Amino acid sequence: MIRQYELIERVKAYNPEADEGLINRAYVFSLKAHGSQVRASGDPYFTHPLEVAGLLADMRLDTGSIVTGLLHDTVEDTVATLEDIKGQFGEEIAQLVDGVTKLSQLELQSDRAKQAENFRKLVLAMSRDLRVLLVKLCDRLHNMRTLDAIRKPESRQRIARETLEIYAPLAERIGMHQVKDELEDLAFQHLFPEARASIVQRLAFLRDEGGDIVDRIIAELTDILNQGGVDAKIRGRQKRPYSIWRKMQQKDVAFENLSDIMAFRVIVPDLATCYQTLGLLHHRYKSLPGRFKDYISTPKPNGYKSLHTALIGPFLQVIEVQIRTHEMHEVAELGVAAHWSYKQGMPQPADMPKYRWLRELLDILEYAQKPEEFLEHTKLELFQDQVFCFTPKGQLIALPQGATPVDFAYAVHSEVGDRCVGAKVNGRIVNLRTSLQNGDQVEIITSKTQKPSPEWERFVVSGKARARIRRFIRQQQRDQYAELGKAMLQKVYRQEGYEFVEKPLEVVANNFKLPSVEDLYAGIGSGNVPARDVFFAVYPGHKQAVQQRQDNVVPLTRSRRPGAERDPAVAIRGLIPGISVHFARCCHPIPGDRIVGIVTTGKGVTIHTIDCETLESFYDTPERWLDVAWDADAIDEDAHTARIHVVLANEPGSLGTLSTVIGKSGGNITNIKVIARSTDFFDLLLDISVTDVRHLSNIIAALRATPVISTVDRARTG
Repeated sequence: MIRQYELIERVKAYNPEADEGLINRAYVFSLKAHGSQVRASGDPYFTHPLEVAGLLADMRLDTGSIVTGLLHDTVEDTVATLEDIKGQFGEEIAQLVDGVTKLSQLELQSDRAKQAENFRKLVLAMSRDLRVLLVKLCDRLHNMRTLDAIRKPESRQRIARETLEIYAPLAERIGMHQVKDELEDLAFQHLFPEARASIVQRLAFLRDEGGDIVDRIIAELTDILNQGGVDAKIRGRQKRPYSIWRKMQQKDVAFENLSDIMAFRVIVPDLATCYQTLGLLHHRYKSLPGRFKDYISTPKPNGYKSLHTALIGPFLQVIEVQIRTHEMHEVAELGVAAHWSYKQGMPQPADMPKYRWLRELLDILEYAQKPEEFLEHTKLELFQDQVFCFTPKGQLIALPQGATPVDFAYAVHSEVGDRCVGAKVNGRIVNLRTSLQNGDQVEIITSKTQKPSPEWERFVVSGKARARIRRFIRQQQRDQYAELGKAMLQKVYRQEGYEFVEKPLEVVANNFKLPSVEDLYAGIGSGNVPARDVFFAVYPGHKQAVQQRQDNVVPLTRSRRPGAERDPAVAIRGLIPGISVHFARCCHPIPGDRIVGIVTTGKGVTIHTIDCETLESFYDTPERWLDVAWDADAIDEDAHTARIHVVLANEPGSLGTLSTVIGKSGGNITNIKVIARSTDFFDLLLDISVTDVRHLSNIIAALRATPVISTVDRARTG
């Protein structure tokens, strides 16, 4: 364990003006607060915040960050409060500690919801001060280094998966590659121990077989550069096990077929020497086609700059070479931490475009309906390789691999995405589904009358685009439900002989735990709130009168022969008695839909929904059309087939969850068809037995509230 004076000496070594008194007070406060607490390993709990502070000191961070590292768990795990922190260490430190503190007191529905809410809070906090993220990453790094002490394998795997899916990509986005690499490898060790052990064994074999091959390559490269007048420091290393494994998975190749196990960094004095060094190496060795990347002229969004090339180098070894200056190397290793060093303080406005992705996360946070949805979209935003495209004015836009012009439009601005009607890529008009490539120049064509299309959600890949489109769809659906719900309620008022007045509904909405009358209308329209229940809530005395009338009525039921087939025509008005009736399979009409009948020779009448696309083929024969409607007075207990389109998460148990929700809602799946499948989602068409539109609306509402279901809507064709 680091001692108090050792921590002070570490900080003073790079920052002689550090506030020694403040650090000492934080050390004593944390030590007393954690008291006799112990970690899973049996070590005193205080060793953890002390090690976190040590990691922050290794990054040469400011005093505020060091103090936050010492205090970051006091509010969550001890009796100390934020008011205590604020009183002893000031408002700035209190805000930093609050940002890092987990929401451990939240009582949410699931661990996933809790994880999502914690991450949501972290994003909000780090948008105000990026030091929150730096402390959080060091906190996670030390926890991962000591993860073996946790006894339950499922707990270790959950923490490792969270690290791999969230914290390692976050470290990469702020350029902290050293932290990212270690987090990935530590998570890899717990998630795929056998795969990692195999790769480590093979790397050890290569080292033994190659002997001093790395030193010999460094010596030859140094000699070539010295002859060219370049004074450079060269470092060689093998790729990390997780990096090797991920490349094996992505390219579907065996370990033996990987060509760049060894990587070398060439650090030179200035920018011009970077390109001089590249020229000397390319002149001496053959380069591999397609493997050269210039991140100096086009830096990564996190500020990373370097020249990358792959060569058939000394001793015919295929090697990867990264060429950079000392300053570029510091940013490559520490990323944003280099800007938060004790000398520089907050990143300057010129540096902030590097962290545009943080603005994107805040946009996703605004558009997402639930914390779990925010977490899903954030993973889409973070956990993908990137392509770099340009606006016509030369602005660089970084997007996930496979991004489309719609993703590009939303990355430029949310309003541009909403109004996108077309796109030009490199001067040519392209389909909005087109995948963008590195270096593409993209021009978005907009229209003031355009609105987001629900179809876009099927092909966009960025979290911001998907969140914005979903928000629009939800709002559109809500407006439609609200309009329908108001009409349904007005109908109940007319049936009961009352004049419709909206003002009492403001009070009634609270009875149904809804914030506004519009939400009440939407609840009625979606089938979640019965319109008659709302009416009775306004006129509770009328309910008793209705009940008394019903008690005096003798119910009559239609007799049916056991096993006899039901004539579907009994539930439809406007048909010739006894005529054969069929329900169209193109639109699957169900009671409650607006319908039309089409006379078909030899088949009788086929019932279609009024908006069925197939009806276009009958426009020239109006004599075949019949004006029909569902008979509300007929007793129809039969099930009808409805078809819905579902986008379902591709994860274990999701299909079971889907069928369970439908079953609990009284529906029955009669057919299922997989339209498309990706690593993240299933695209499904489901045929479901339901009684009417309201029943179907209830099922759809229940599915939309299910976390593993991305989207669900009624399929009118297919």
